[in-house]
Amino acid sequence: MKRITCKFGGTSLADAACIREVLAIIRANPDRRFVVASAPGKRTPEDKKITDLLYAWHSIARQGLDASEPRRIIETRFTELARELGVKFDIDHHLREIALVAGAYEAPDFMASRGEYLNGRLIAEVLGAEFVDPAECIKFKASGELDPATYELLGARLHGGLFVVPGFYGAMPDGSIKTFSRGGSDVTGSIVARASKSDLYENWTDVSGFRMADPRIVPDAKRIEEITYKELRELAYMGATVLHDEAIFPVHAAGIPINIRNTKDPEAPGTMIVAARVSHTPVCGIAGHGGFTMINIEKTLMNKEKGFGVRVLSVFDEFGLNWEHLPTGIDTMSVIVRDAELNGKGEAVLEAIQKRVDPDEIKMVPGLAMVATVGQGMNHHVGVAARLTGALAAAGVNIRVIDQGSSEMNIIIGVEESDLKAAIQAIYRTFDS
Repeated sequence: MKRITCKFGGTSLADAACIREVLAIIRANPDRRFVVASAPGKRTPEDKKITDLLYAWHSIARQGLDASEPRRIIETRFTELARELGVKFDIDHHLREIALVAGAYEAPDFMASRGEYLNGRLIAEVLGAEFVDPAECIKFKASGELDPATYELLGARLHGGLFVVPGFYGAMPDGSIKTFSRGGSDVTGSIVARASKSDLYENWTDVSGFRMADPRIVPDAKRIEEITYKELRELAYMGATVLHDEAIFPVHAAGIPINIRNTKDPEAPGTMIVAARVSHTPVCGIAGHGGFTMINIEKTLMNKEKGFGVRVLSVFDEFGLNWEHLPTGIDTMSVIVRDAELNGKGEAVLEAIQKRVDPDEIKMVPGLAMVATVGQGMNHHVGVAARLTGALAAAGVNIRVIDQGSSEMNIIIGVEESDLKAAIQAIYRTFDS
């Protein structure tokens, strides 16, 4: 018998009808033995996520105010779910326990995790499965990094039978709850898959896998049948957000494939994320977004001046800034930074660089968008860059900067933000067959 870990997102667990669809998926394959549950998501655009209500509850409680309203909504939601699913679930008991410590912790992690905890309890009751609390098995180091001991601790609990593990959280060395970042149930699913030695990690969501490009920009973008872990990391970096980017690491290390599936279309094959793909098409996906600024530095004989680059980058370190790309020439150096990272510090950074390296010229170029064209076979196909640049020229898109990673798995171009959509569409049309 194979072992399958299946994670279900908040939209897949939003109401009783959605949960029944999830139950049918789990029961359709006895290999699906390890279930990772998110908190219930929105039922309608106007609805409130359970997690958002819990954050609100924490904030109100910290101020010593009456948090009865978010508590009432949460209680009503779980009461209705239990009734419609035909199980007994003492939500009042759980909420009383939560209320006792609602404002006790400065950080909101404990409260934020209770949506997954409660939904995990409920789904375990419906399935007749064993509930496993991540606080007992998923451990973080004092630094906040995942403790590798997690895999042995959790694996020891996942022997025989059917299990439900809430997503999104674990525990610090002192026992306090720590959550992953938003979307962190994907990471929990990956951890559970590795700890249980699963053969496959199914990540069930509201889309039938990844598309070659953002369907909001290219509505008819083709589904990606197969993509490697590394290719996905490159696309996720540029904004492809179907899967939490940190969810790749635990399964990648163990060689466990991920299958992105759609709970509303369970027969659709979705997208397989693997170590190496069979398809040898040069490009598997295109992704991009705006919000970048480029700082251009020019100085004659820069390449002869030892430590020049180190001194420039030390300025970014002192300002606490991460940089994204570093295109260089003999007498030029450009540093590309996200606007959100720069956050109004641009002029101060320019002044500091001016003092540090005395350039002939330095200027800031805002309003850039970066587009990544990704494919593991790119370095084995002649003319990929020529096709890409030719497509952009034909579409009237001016390339402001171009950068190819040392892995030769991607080509990143910088364009004006106003050209972002046209650039992605032009590149897609060139490589969609």
